[in-house]
Amino acid sequence: MINTKVLLVDDDPNVREIVRLYFTKHQIELIEAEHGQAGIELAQSQAPDMLILDVMMPEMDGFEVCREIRKTSDVPIIMLTAKEEEVDRVLGLELGADDYITKPFSPRELVARMKAIFRRTQPREKTEMETNRLEFTDLTIDPERREVIVKGEKVAFRPKEFDLLMQMAKSPGIVFTREQLLEQTWGYDFFGDIRTVDVHIKKIRQKLSNLKMDCIHTMWGVGYKFEVAKP
Repeated sequence: MINTKVLLVDDDPNVREIVRLYFTKHQIELIEAEHGQAGIELAQSQAPDMLILDVMMPEMDGFEVCREIRKTSDVPIIMLTAKEEEVDRVLGLELGADDYITKPFSPRELVARMKAIFRRTQPREKTEMETNRLEFTDLTIDPERREVIVKGEKVAFRPKEFDLLMQMAKSPGIVFTREQLLEQTWGYDFFGDIRTVDVHIKKIRQKLSNLKMDCIHTMWGVGYKFEVAKP
């Protein structure tokens, strides 16, 4: 975490001060913004390694900032929220956030969640299976290039969307529970819940359905499976 550059967007000066003091102690560079528009501008000009966005801000809330950032960047995002309703957590994930943390929180917990996200997003050493392309009718998944080609057209997936699709496609026809997909794709140290899987599956389906590709099937009461004809 040393020399990591983090952008914190929060209109509460007390929160910014607490995080600043803890980050300074742990040699984490902190950039601060007190409102959403400033946060967007700093995200574009400073290229931080991670964003921490407060949900409840005047004029432009954290959800709006997250939506704008995701138009151009895959930088990891943690949402800060004073609410505990499931709908707020799910909305953040649907907009592209990687995790959420409820206020009040400890800076130590925040750093732990940051470390967990970095572990999940850092490239892993490729196994022999992971370096082989998966070929199906009208669908190619290339783990070396991290590309998905549908009917000759490249489809852009965020890192965890690709990992989830790849995990299922390696075992076509096998039914995965949400718990299995959460463990195998995110790992034991993920702080979210199984709804995270549903949110990412929904995004994958939306992108594939634009090209009339239907390969992820819901097994009601169990989970999901990947199934598409071989060429």
